[in-house]
Amino acid sequence: MLFALIGSRDFKSILIQFVLLLPIILFSLSIHELMHGFVALKLGDPTARNLGRLTLNPAKHIDPIGFLVLLVFGFGWAKPVPINSRYFKNPKWGFALVALAGPLTNFLLGAINAAIYGVLWGVYAHAAMTGLTGFRLDLLSWSATFFALAAMLNFIYSVFNMIPLPPYDGSRILFTFLPQRAYFAVMKYERYILYGLLAVLILCSYLLPVSPFSWVADKLTGLISTPIANGVFNALA
Repeated sequence: MLFALIGSRDFKSILIQFVLLLPIILFSLSIHELMHGFVALKLGDPTARNLGRLTLNPAKHIDPIGFLVLLVFGFGWAKPVPINSRYFKNPKWGFALVALAGPLTNFLLGAINAAIYGVLWGVYAHAAMTGLTGFRLDLLSWSATFFALAAMLNFIYSVFNMIPLPPYDGSRILFTFLPQRAYFAVMKYERYILYGLLAVLILCSYLLPVSPFSWVADKLTGLISTPIANGVFNALA
């Protein structure tokens, strides 16, 4: 995120994208955690509701370090929503459904934002071709950039959280298929796995031109937005 933007050496671009990124990050993290708690409540667990976590208020969800890492490197975390699987009829599968709710929500948000970006991209391309200039063209550009960033970040957050290692959501889903003894044996090392994975990811952000998560997010955004943009452009032409 900011690490990549700073490398562009375009101060105006950095400033604009930084301002656009803040509300996207806050909303994306908050709705991710909200959906964990919402699905848990539907499965019988009122813990998140009782603790005031069924809200889009970022103050209830943001982990300062996870937020900073996400802002700078493009991957991060929020404060996990407390879940008590003893309320579930089937604790193992209930926990997996709760875990899936967050990444699936971000993925759907990514797809919606990518589609809106495609529409705005097509309108912008047509407007630029017909000679539109000034503030109106800039507004179209900024609007398209906002939805492109929203698509990218939600796809990144979705894919990142599906890593099948603790403490990420993907591990909760994967371990549904493991024997209970094996599950708890791995969970004992959750903190060490987290630190090791973060170290590898941060190192990769320095060594690789594009992070694997950004690459996947870019491909997904383009897959959705490009045909829509082309269709809008051709319809307006």
